[in-house]
Amino acid sequence: MTNAESNGATSPSLLEVQGLYKYFDVSRPWLRRILTGQPRMILKAVDGVSFKIRRGETFGLVGESGCGKSTIARVVVGLYDQTRGEILFNGRPMNARSRKEKQARDDCRMHMIFQDPFASMDPRWRVRNIIAEPIKAFNLAKGRAAFQQQVAELLVQVGLSARDGEKYPHEFSGGQRQRISIARALSMNPDFLVCDEPTSALDVSVQAQILNLMKELQRRLELTYLFISHNLAVIHHISDQVGVMYLGRLCEVADKRTLFGRPQHPYTRLLLDTVPDLDITGSRRQPVAGEVPNPINPPPGCAFHPRCPLAFEPCSIDAPRLRPSEGAMVACHAVEKNQR
Repeated sequence: MTNAESNGATSPSLLEVQGLYKYFDVSRPWLRRILTGQPRMILKAVDGVSFKIRRGETFGLVGESGCGKSTIARVVVGLYDQTRGEILFNGRPMNARSRKEKQARDDCRMHMIFQDPFASMDPRWRVRNIIAEPIKAFNLAKGRAAFQQQVAELLVQVGLSARDGEKYPHEFSGGQRQRISIARALSMNPDFLVCDEPTSALDVSVQAQILNLMKELQRRLELTYLFISHNLAVIHHISDQVGVMYLGRLCEVADKRTLFGRPQHPYTRLLLDTVPDLDITGSRRQPVAGEVPNPINPPPGCAFHPRCPLAFEPCSIDAPRLRPSEGAMVACHAVEKNQR
């Protein structure tokens, strides 16, 4: 039974993202633009994304590289400010100003696990100092003995030894370093973790160990995850709800069983066709053709229409919106007109 099933469909939303936009100005310097007559160049990394994550669930974001998944993660935790839109955490708006005003109350309840565990750690620090840093920053323990005890408990909780706190990051394997990253994230007793491809740099067998650890911690500590990955097998294993992204927009959102069992958007179908057929059914598969368009100059209408096998005239004119369709939310003119 999934967390979604055990909590029921009426579980309150812990995180709500409403009409989120994040644009980056990637123009050349002003003087060069004046001399060469070049216009400003705006990269639309996230272009109007909305979703909700119920308490105790995992919402998986999946899509090709460059679709805006990691940008959403960084906006949610406050590393980037949104261009437009609103993020509600536990019913309260989260933005640059509110983060400063409510840092002690809200920010310690939200943490991020990064893709590269080695790059996100200071190699000159011992592991005990890396894990204790958030505890000290948010004043979550008093005295040296309390710090040491809390760090030791966190290391044991993620499957390491309390003695490992005396070592440096380079003395651990990739999987062990990711366990340290998880321990650091848990040091603030968070409700919500943003996981930005936390297993992509690990071997397959180690990936499974980390994913199982995260599922066990979620069950035991009642955590909520925003889990980002380009690996559909990982998303299927960890997620309750799944959002499929393409060029800064969500094209399909559904619960895991619906999305993997009955995909509707052509892009979702093509993504699933890239998964190896382990059952060797012999069914024809169509790989994802073409390249992702330039987000600085995206095609008009539906951004996927140049690669879509179901594209017809409206697709190159109007951008589709997410609409209910057979238990999912799908942004596709062909699905809406039942041309599947």
